[in-house]
Amino acid sequence: MLVCVQVDKQQQSKDSVYFRDGMRRIDFVLSYIDDKDGEKKQDRRKEFEANLKKAGLELETEDKSESEDGRTYFLKIHVPWEVLATYADVLKIKVPFKTNDITDKKDMPMSWLCTPYRLPEHVMQPEPDYFTATFDKSKTDFFLIEDKETFFPPSTRNRIVYYILSRCPYSKEDKDKKGIKRLLNNGTYAAAFPLHDSRYWTRSRDAKCESERYALYKYWARFSRFYKEQPLNLIRKYYGEKIGIYFAWLGFYTEMLTYAAVVGLLCFIYGVASFDENVWSKEICNKTIGGQIVMCPLCDKKCGYWMLSTTCSSSWQSYLFDNTATVFFAIFMGIWVTLFLEFWKRRQARLEYEWDLVDMEEEQQQLQLRPEYETKCTHRRLNRVTQEMEPYLPLTSKCARSVLSGATVLFWISLIIASIIGVIAYRLAVFAAFASIMKDSPTNKLDVVGSLITPQLATSVTASCINFVIIMILNFLYERVAIKITDMEVPKTHVEYENKLTVKMFLFQFVNYYSSCFYVAFFKGKFVGYPGDYAYMFGKWRNEECEPGGCLIELTTQLVIVMVGKQVWGNIQEALVPWLCNWWVSRSARNHPESLYSRWEQDHDLQSFSQLGLFYEYLEMVIQFGFITLFVASFPLAPLLALMNNILEVRVDAWKFTTQFRRPVAAKVHNIGAWNEILNMIAVFSVVTNAFIVSFTSDMIPRLVYKYAYHQGNESTMEGYINNSLSVFNISKFQPENRPDDGENPDWYRDYRYPPGHEKQYTHTMQFWHILAAKLAFIIIMEHVVFVVKFFVAWLIPDVPSDVKARIKRERYLIQEYLHNYELEKLKIQLSQNGPNIEQLCQT
Repeated sequence: MLVCVQVDKQQQSKDSVYFRDGMRRIDFVLSYIDDKDGEKKQDRRKEFEANLKKAGLELETEDKSESEDGRTYFLKIHVPWEVLATYADVLKIKVPFKTNDITDKKDMPMSWLCTPYRLPEHVMQPEPDYFTATFDKSKTDFFLIEDKETFFPPSTRNRIVYYILSRCPYSKEDKDKKGIKRLLNNGTYAAAFPLHDSRYWTRSRDAKCESERYALYKYWARFSRFYKEQPLNLIRKYYGEKIGIYFAWLGFYTEMLTYAAVVGLLCFIYGVASFDENVWSKEICNKTIGGQIVMCPLCDKKCGYWMLSTTCSSSWQSYLFDNTATVFFAIFMGIWVTLFLEFWKRRQARLEYEWDLVDMEEEQQQLQLRPEYETKCTHRRLNRVTQEMEPYLPLTSKCARSVLSGATVLFWISLIIASIIGVIAYRLAVFAAFASIMKDSPTNKLDVVGSLITPQLATSVTASCINFVIIMILNFLYERVAIKITDMEVPKTHVEYENKLTVKMFLFQFVNYYSSCFYVAFFKGKFVGYPGDYAYMFGKWRNEECEPGGCLIELTTQLVIVMVGKQVWGNIQEALVPWLCNWWVSRSARNHPESLYSRWEQDHDLQSFSQLGLFYEYLEMVIQFGFITLFVASFPLAPLLALMNNILEVRVDAWKFTTQFRRPVAAKVHNIGAWNEILNMIAVFSVVTNAFIVSFTSDMIPRLVYKYAYHQGNESTMEGYINNSLSVFNISKFQPENRPDDGENPDWYRDYRYPPGHEKQYTHTMQFWHILAAKLAFIIIMEHVVFVVKFFVAWLIPDVPSDVKARIKRERYLIQEYLHNYELEKLKIQLSQNGPNIEQLCQT
């Protein structure tokens, strides 16, 4: 029944989740502004609300005079028991029928150590543990129904309402025009959302209200709770399984990062502790060795000859990350990735059972057509499953849209590659300028940082910052392009839409964020030629060289700037922007008492959580996962930085969901979806990239070859390594375009080539080929070892824990047994009511 009654605000507190009668719960709210010229919108609303009442929903309207702005109407929706029961049957919702009689094995040794991290039991387990079965409206007495009003939690109630809203027609002439999404898109309604159950900082005054939002804020969303476990069952109960699964995955990922961070920190500490064993850096810094070696210019004309000893600081810095522990850590991370994915499968299987997702009927969601699909598809055909006519997209149109979409994605990826080439050209062009400027720069006279500010560092840092800015700009633009081309493809269902968008976005982000790191790791310094025969980009700019310590330290710099910059920017964007928007919208009402500022108005002033909100959360974390796995051999502290970010990320997301966003419509999902496959792909690819980084980017293999095959004297030492790793060039052979403006003595360059005067002068020595063979052998051995261990671990760890399997079997057995006994008792009652003759006949 539609009720329009004005109530004095001073007489009644409106911070409530109930109708004016105080009995019927508000399960959903629609808001709209009655435009002067909106006759069509009025007709749509009138028809839509009439059809909602026909569907059994109960409505109550708050007049615009009761709203804060004096313009907005609020339509409150309540679902009575009959409608709930009907749609719970349709949606195959699982409900309890028996208390769980399998005891939990919670007694762990030294469990008292975890006490500081635990939350109260009523927060961690807001509901008793039950065996559940699919709801059947005809067997309501089979289930444990104590109170029909509270039997279905608010998250289930708002999911049922949204299911009805998304299918309710709003046009008498065209019955295909239906769904709240289309009404929101055409402006008929301004917003549609379920209510939060209280203010987040205080309990509701209504004793019947659960105040779960307050509990979530108190125990979960505060930053002071960063060390506490997450109340996943309460999150699932309040927000639904889809959001619950996200926070479960994020929490588990953060938990597993702890082990990677500890090992990475130990590897870094090893580099610091073994500083004195760095013989090659000592030789570089030695005035009688590095101080006497004149190196070839790093660029044409503007760059002069330079002493090897000027790279003393960068050589020491490089050793912190380029040491023996690097190889161990690269192998460890290959195994860690596998353990993370395998243990997540087990955690996910447990959640699927505990949250009733094992036999979830996804067909209802998958067959739900998107409103945009129904609008744009004018063709009709018979659905073989439902035997009803439905819209469809012809094959020719689908192919044309897919080709155009693919071409657009390729164009934007090409744009990224072009921008990376532009950044490389910048590096090549400005290096000479920095070298010329810094030759007599005042920075050289600074006591602490003067020696650290080199042309290489200046070029690397500025190029990394420019690259980061380009990444963020392209990312901002492409997000909108990706959504538009996905809309253009007209996916049939929401699941299909999210999968298509996921592939497009991740493919673009993969190239956008990782391309600069791939350049530094695998291309820079690999194709430079040698003095007198340098290689040039576009025939104009001389290709970059790595420093004598290798390109690893530059890869580390690139990784830190892009990874940390993205995380800081992401947290600012996630937390600050919604807060500022909400502050601005509610500035005139935030000081009002509860009696004046209604629950629906408070939530209306919050930010809307879009359907793709979780998509961006996953994307952010998966990109981070790529950074800490694909390039972790260059920076063992990357997992530690990711861990610190994720500890903050969990609480930022929790705070954002609890305080800044309207309550999202609850949704059920089995798992994290397409992201599982993407994580597996990154895991496999990371083994290859780290093997190549250790072999070709770091200086580990050349040092090992020298130590065990080309060392001086009888003992295997690193003495003399620097001289061995350099080649001599006669500067009289310099081409005029390569010759620096000032002359010096004969100089050296980093390579393994025969000296001038040799019959094979300037060609690669046998040591070069030995080192190359060792690099390739290391890649093959490391990949095979890690892959064998990965597959063995994956085979060894079952995807579903044994106790979960037992519970699933026990539940299925009990369902059959209880249903059999229930039907038998029901039959006996019927027979007894029909008379003894029929009962006797049935027994015979």
